[in-house]
Amino acid sequence: MIPLLTEALTFIVSVAVVVISLFLFYAYKSTSSYPELKRHDSEKFYFDTGTKTKRRFPDYLDKPTLDLSVVVPAYNEEARLPVMMAETMEYLEKRQTNDPSFTYEIIIVDDGSKDNTTEIGLRQSEKYGSDKVRVLTLHKNKGKGGAVRMGVLSSRGRNILFVDADGASKFSDLDKLEGSLSILLAVERSDDKKYKKLLKHHGTLAVVCGSRAHLEKESIAQLASISGARSPIRHPGTRWVGVGRPER
Repeated sequence: MIPLLTEALTFIVSVAVVVISLFLFYAYKSTSSYPELKRHDSEKFYFDTGTKTKRRFPDYLDKPTLDLSVVVPAYNEEARLPVMMAETMEYLEKRQTNDPSFTYEIIIVDDGSKDNTTEIGLRQSEKYGSDKVRVLTLHKNKGKGGAVRMGVLSSRGRNILFVDADGASKFSDLDKLEGSLSILLAVERSDDKKYKKLLKHHGTLAVVCGSRAHLEKESIAQLASISGARSPIRHPGTRWVGVGRPER
């Protein structure tokens, strides 16, 4: 009786091992490191408030034509978006006045909102022009990460900034992020091994993230460089500037 029980257990374990192995092999072959976000046809276009026509967003492989793209993921933000946009545009317009060579765009990504977020965004586009403010309305909710990614893939800037629509971060803090980005890129280009070893990776892509975890203290920009990035994020040389909530 015992030998039969042992054989039965051995058989069950063997079958379980085979099944698990096949499942893991299938999972390995059928998945990728990065999520595939299919783009609905309507998400390939934005409404040009000047010509009253739909125009296609640029391809992410196109050469950047602006200095800065600001991606604003928004879900049911009709109340807070105008306040955030007022501060943002005041900063960007003043900067462009002081430096006419500075160019920018804002991409408001309506992540399947149930309110008038898209309409509010289009009012901003009508006020400042579709070359400066564009609205990307997602066919359905993709979550904050998906909204940010879709906005980035529709951008034209050499530097890409993502900010929340709640206006909790002061837009003028962009100066601090850009300063930290410049330091990081300078270190990357340096031949000084003492500084090189401070960076885990070296490459042409860089990220700076501002934190507002301690609002009573001046935020410290955390630096990181990215090399060997495989996700479709435009071309080598693009820099990312991110400002987000601590939990992200």
